[in-house]
This record gives sequence, C-alpha cells and structure tokens, in this order.
Amino acid sequence: MKLLLKGGKVIDPSQNIDEITDILIEDGKIFGIGGNISFSEEDSSEEIKSFDLQGMVVVPGLIDMHTHLREPGFEYKENILTGSSAAVAGGMTSIACMANTDPVNDNRSVTEFINKQALLASMANVYPVAALSKGQEGKILTEFGDLKNAGAVAFSDDGNPVTDSGLMRHALEYAYSFDMPVISHCEDTGLVSGGLMNEGFTSTRLGLPGIPTIAEDIMVIRDIKLAAFTKTRVHIAHVSTAGSVQAVREARSAGIDVTAETAPHYFTLTDESLKNFSTNFKMYPPLRSSKDVEAIKEGLRDGTIDAIASDHAPHSSVEKDVEFAYAANGIIGLETSLSLSLQLVHDGILAMHQLVEKMSVNPANILKIQKGSLKPGSDADITVIDMNKLWTVNKDKFRSKGRNCPFDGWKLKGKAVMTIVGGDVRYTDFEP
Repeated sequence: MKLLLKGGKVIDPSQNIDEITDILIEDGKIFGIGGNISFSEEDSSEEIKSFDLQGMVVVPGLIDMHTHLREPGFEYKENILTGSSAAVAGGMTSIACMANTDPVNDNRSVTEFINKQALLASMANVYPVAALSKGQEGKILTEFGDLKNAGAVAFSDDGNPVTDSGLMRHALEYAYSFDMPVISHCEDTGLVSGGLMNEGFTSTRLGLPGIPTIAEDIMVIRDIKLAAFTKTRVHIAHVSTAGSVQAVREARSAGIDVTAETAPHYFTLTDESLKNFSTNFKMYPPLRSSKDVEAIKEGLRDGTIDAIASDHAPHSSVEKDVEFAYAANGIIGLETSLSLSLQLVHDGILAMHQLVEKMSVNPANILKIQKGSLKPGSDADITVIDMNKLWTVNKDKFRSKGRNCPFDGWKLKGKAVMTIVGGDVRYTDFEP
C-alpha cells in the first residue's frame, strides 16, 4: 500500500527543507517529496491512502534517546508494549531504553529479549542501551562487542554514576573503538549524601536535605576531561544545572567531542514545585532553581544542548504514594515531551527546525542510527504535528502504565496527531 501525505508543512533539517509539499510513501520507505504528487492510471489499481495535512507540520519521526521501559523485571511499572505504545501516542517513532532492568541489560540474552519484545509490540522502534558495567555496579566492563552485535546502540549505567574514573576512561576508549557512544549519568555520590531535592532556599524552607548543583557539575567536568584526554567522545545525560551547561559550552568551544541532552521538566519546572511535597515532582537529577532553568533554555537556544529526551521513568503507586523521603525518583514523559518542548517554539526560544534537530536529527546522529531524515529511500518514520491543538493532560488516559506525572491537568498547546513507523500509521488523533 502507498501513503500520500498532501499539503503539510514539511520541516526536515537534514535536507534543509521547510516548505509546504507532499510526501509519497511506498513499501515502508520515503519514495518522494514534491509538490502536487499525483498518480498515473497504472498506479490507480494499487491501494493508495491519502491524507490532507493542510495546516499540519510534518517532520522526521521523533526520537527519544532516554527512556526506561522497565522490562524485563519491573513489568508492573511498564513493559515494552505499553511504553512503546505511549511513545507513538507522544509522536515518538524511535526510543532508546536504559539498562536498569532486572536482570540488568548487561549481556546478549537481555538485549535480544528486548529486541524480540519490541518486534512483538510493533509500535515504536526500540533501541536497547546496554549497561556499561556488569550489574551496573561500576566495577567490571561489560562485553561491548558482543552487546553491539546483539543490537545495543550505546552504553550507560544510567541510574548509577560511574564513580571509578579509571573504569570510565576504559569505557570511553573501548566504546570509541566500536564507534558507539557512552551516555554518562553525572553524579558525585559523596556530595548527594541522602539529599531529596535541590539544595537552596526552597530546600531550607521545606526542611528537606538538599542535593547541590556541584554534585552534577563535578562529574560533568570529569567526563569532559576524560574525553579530551582519551580523544574520544562522551554524551552527558539529563543536564539540569547552569554549571553543567557552561562546562559543556566551554568544552565544545575547545573542540572536545561532547554532546548533551536535557529533559522537558528541567526547562519547565523549578524546585519551588515541591512546596506541597508532591512525590510527582521528585526526580533525579532534582528540579533546580529558576537560574538553572534559564541556563538550560539558553543552552538549547545556542546549541550547547544537542537533544531533548523525556527520561521517561514510570513507577507504580507502591513507589510513589508514600512519604516523600521514601518515594522513588522519576516521572513519566513520553506522552507530554513534545507538547512541553513545543512551548519553546511558541515562546520564541527555538525555531521549529531547531526543535526537530533536538528531537530527531541529533539523537539519530548521537546514537548512530539510520533515522532522523525524510530523504528518499529512508524508513518512512514520520511525525505529524498540529502546532495549535489545545489539549489538557489527563494521566488516566495515558497509554503508559505510569501515572507519576507532574503535568496532570495542565493545558498544553501543540500535539502529535499522527505517528507513522515504517510506513504504517501506528497512532492517529487526526480528523481530516
């Protein structure tokens, strides 16, 4: 079957396209892009489905390079089917899932299991991120080559920092030899010491132990220095502080190969959101000050921060509906990430093509996957966005199993209304 997407505003930074035009999809691939695509009599015998997308924005399928799908081991929180279903509902055609499962994704069998479950789910493309160290214990490196052959696209102990600098050095060198990224969770555990939220005026007022921004900054600087020394590259996960943004900016200026991501909550919320002790605002890294939020926005604007990822971290009520000190860190984000990020466009902080770069083109380049483009011959992974669609977040209607959402009840502007993966419409909220 052929799909014809007509009259949408196509924005594809990989080809410098920003115009109203048509897209023809055939056999799961982009067949062509151009104005007023029509069919010959010979084509008329084939099944052709056409969508009038006037007023819509059509972009390369969005890629969330930092999610937690929980399977295997924590399926009561989320599984690959529900997580990838939530992804397409949020406009994501591809997602990368972290290794902190049970068992940890530190060997071929777990990686292959994740890939098998993703194929059975048949929703978004799922790319496993394998553990950097066995059991994510930070002691012994995993078998990088075997994990790459099994389908892993990156290595990370996300959820745990790699505190051993020697091990991190070897990880960077080893991963570089396989042309794969290391994704670093930056945290000096000695400075965290039981902290529950950002250290500052608000934590003092609430009487909660704080986590200073320097706990992140120090490890960001360490990993940048290691990348420079080894002449390799490193990707910094979930940047939340002004200090981290500045460190990455200076490293890039010095020619060091470092990339970075942030999440929507770090440019949308501040630590003042915790004033009512809601555990839906408890996450790690913690929500920071307004100064940090502004620095994150500036880092996105000037290109210091390459990618926006949700850090989707579903938990059940067992972990969240407890006293604040005992609640698990993390929030869900697959179904709100795009809409929250579109606010950057509405506010004039980013142009739409810059947002597409940060949510599609750059993640594909960092993970080195053949996505993030609408070039003819590419996989037909496409996100259709209604920039002006007004909707109210209702966590009870999410496809994710998680309900730990700090944005429940928010009114947002802009939403994915169609998600196409490999030429198949996997999600639609579109009325032609």
